[in-house]
Amino acid sequence: MDQTRLRSPDVYGRTFHLDEQTLGVMAARLEARGRHPFFQQVIADYLAELALEGGARVLDLGCGTGVAARSVARQAALRRPVLAIDISAHLVEAGRHLAEQEGLADRVEFRVGDAHALRLPEGGFDVVLMHTLISHVADPSAVLAEGRRLLRPGAGRLVVFDGDYASMTFATDARDGGEATDLAVQRGIVAQPRVMRAMPRLLAEAGLELAWSRGYLMADIGRMDFWQAGIASFRVLLPKAGVLPAEEANAFVDALERAAAENRFFGASAFYAYLARR
Repeated sequence: MDQTRLRSPDVYGRTFHLDEQTLGVMAARLEARGRHPFFQQVIADYLAELALEGGARVLDLGCGTGVAARSVARQAALRRPVLAIDISAHLVEAGRHLAEQEGLADRVEFRVGDAHALRLPEGGFDVVLMHTLISHVADPSAVLAEGRRLLRPGAGRLVVFDGDYASMTFATDARDGGEATDLAVQRGIVAQPRVMRAMPRLLAEAGLELAWSRGYLMADIGRMDFWQAGIASFRVLLPKAGVLPAEEANAFVDALERAAAENRFFGASAFYAYLARR
């Protein structure tokens, strides 16, 4: 199994062959989300649980633009560079450029690779991060198995953080309250909308022991904050995924932005973080 076998229209699962304009929109959205206090707090939460020591070898798998990798690289106690891998050469290059801008060029090593199977030695890492990766892959079980293979036996730890996108909703004035557009968004930007609900079982099946977890609810009510950049990206990403025509996608975004301007917006989703040991 590899990512090219993905059957979902999820654009974030197809970054290996998208055009540069679409990838640019995605990179901007990933960075805006990564700078938000909510995502910064989530990363701080699981880094506190990891309590990384100087010699730890860390892999950020499915790194995107390197939001999590750069956060790890800023940890003063960590002496070794973080390895950051993504299937998209465009996003890897964007991440490399951002790391250089932030003075972290020697603290993060970026590479291109498919999370289902990497040409890396078994047991080479103390920590493997899957930060917003698992909801976009073709085969979550295969990716978790690969993560386990890469962990140091007896002490390696895996972090999985992602959205429960089956719970993601944006209220609209449509007769169905937004149900149809919710489903279109979920299909267009995620391949595995319910995978985080299955994670305790999937971790056990992969031979990993669940050690810590935390649930989060991100809701913007009245005004838009966290969801603003993501919703703006729907103008490009939903038509690109083929789940809404451009005219309908623009009308959907216009309506949500108008609701926010009038202090009547509602958008929410659950997110979960898991830490497991090999």
